[in-house]
Amino acid sequence: MQLRAVAAEFAAIARCGDRRVQNEIGRALEIVEGNPLVLAAWEDGRLTAKHVDDVVKLGRNLPDENHEEWQEAAIAVAERDVPARVHGALESLAQHFTARTFAERHRAAVADRGVFLRDLGDGMSELTLRGATTLLVAIDDRLNQMAVSTIDIAKEVAAEARAAGEEHEADTRTRQQVRADVLCDLGLTGGPAIDPTHDVDGKTSLGAIRARVQLVVTADTLAGKDDRAAELVGAGLIDADTARTLAGDAALWDRVSLDATTKTVTRVDQYRPPAALRRMLQARDRHCRWPGCRRPAIRCELDHTIDHALGGPTCESNLCNLCQRHHSMKQFTDWLVLQLGAGIIQWTSPTGRVYREDLPVPSVCFTPEFVAERPPPEPAPPF
Repeated sequence: MQLRAVAAEFAAIARCGDRRVQNEIGRALEIVEGNPLVLAAWEDGRLTAKHVDDVVKLGRNLPDENHEEWQEAAIAVAERDVPARVHGALESLAQHFTARTFAERHRAAVADRGVFLRDLGDGMSELTLRGATTLLVAIDDRLNQMAVSTIDIAKEVAAEARAAGEEHEADTRTRQQVRADVLCDLGLTGGPAIDPTHDVDGKTSLGAIRARVQLVVTADTLAGKDDRAAELVGAGLIDADTARTLAGDAALWDRVSLDATTKTVTRVDQYRPPAALRRMLQARDRHCRWPGCRRPAIRCELDHTIDHALGGPTCESNLCNLCQRHHSMKQFTDWLVLQLGAGIIQWTSPTGRVYREDLPVPSVCFTPEFVAERPPPEPAPPF
């Protein structure tokens, strides 16, 4: 109650709300009394105010016996870069100092979701949405795409009007203004009230735009072996259950290999072969590579000789075409397969017999000898 009285006195002098003053006093006390190492780093110019807010907020729920160690570790991380770039690393670091898992803390935090309206004066207000990071990042991305599409179409319409000699009022809205207008349309009508990208020719409409997010998650988390938090790139950490849900809906994944010591990226690989690699393997294999099978490669499935989940790369030397029958047989029986290089495949049956599948030789092809034996072309006419 005494703090309220002090806050009210300062508020009366500053002509502002006493709640705001009380919150600022509380923030100052939390930094000075609860985070002295952070305060010292701030005073030395090693941290910014935003760094301090992030470190203090993430350390609130940590055990008291770990708090000094947390401050030291967090300062070392925070002073490396700007707040936005180190926030995810700070979140990840905080997990090592807490008794509760990230998933448990996320379940508690998501209960605090809501929408809040604040009057700004001059006929303007601020609507704040608090919710799960995955949802809000996706909403932000969708608004960006819709705004860019709206602006691009407006420019095309203006150019066509000028070319036709017609008067046309230019759309001078900024991207943020367009984002705000699109969000209001979505909230009030369920879709953009005026969709400049939709016409009778069936051009893509704003309503068809879908959000995109970039997620980094470990293989063990995807497999359900642990519940370590995943990273939503550019936003922060998300819980394992949400990461697995997003992974289940993803059409394409990249596997990123990191150096165990430096944590730098050494290789990026994806499970699904790109179209160019698929076409090349169809041309190379021509048919199913199971011994004796001649089902055309265009009717086959690409199989990772070494399972992708076990580290097998998506590349020419680890892929071959197998028909559905033999793909299943390779996967669920004791047949073993080994790629020897240059497209040569070795099969070993459950009884130990070895079968070698050489690359099929095309029946129709052009050879250097054939080209050399062709008669020279007739000379061109003189006119």
